[in-house]
Amino acid sequence: MKSLVYQTNGLTVYNSNGEITYRVENYDKSSNEVHIMDLHGNILFTIRKKKIWLFGSWYVYRECGTFSSTEEVKPFLRIKRSSIRDGDWEVRDETNEVFWILRFDPKFSFQIININGDIIAQVKPKQSSNGITLGEDVLTWEVKPRVDHSLVVTFVTVYGLIKGVV
Repeated sequence: MKSLVYQTNGLTVYNSNGEITYRVENYDKSSNEVHIMDLHGNILFTIRKKKIWLFGSWYVYRECGTFSSTEEVKPFLRIKRSSIRDGDWEVRDETNEVFWILRFDPKFSFQIININGDIIAQVKPKQSSNGITLGEDVLTWEVKPRVDHSLVVTFVTVYGLIKGVV
């Protein structure tokens, strides 16, 4: 959960070979906009927080070139507090498919499940081979086959924004 850019907020995602695959940068912690980038710095998604009454929602936009904040662009994902389970988050994509982010405990551990209740990804603090946690900001992910990894990166990023660590 550390940025590659000095003194900015964000996270860096490595694959199982230790190679950087995604970067997330939040250059201004008070900003309502965060960018998910590939290894080369190309923006894949833009996440924007929308304040609705007392609650916030997170909208994720596919990056298709530049667009201004005044343009109406349909979000790829909408993330909001679950009305079914306290403390969990509901995710709807542009086709209205539903996912949930289910938290486990106050630490950064959660599962992402689909509408059928199947776990598509699980995120938890990484542990060494002898069971020592490497830090609350060092995570390991288990992602099911044929699941878009950039989608999981987006879920993890939004959860980090919700928790105030990105």
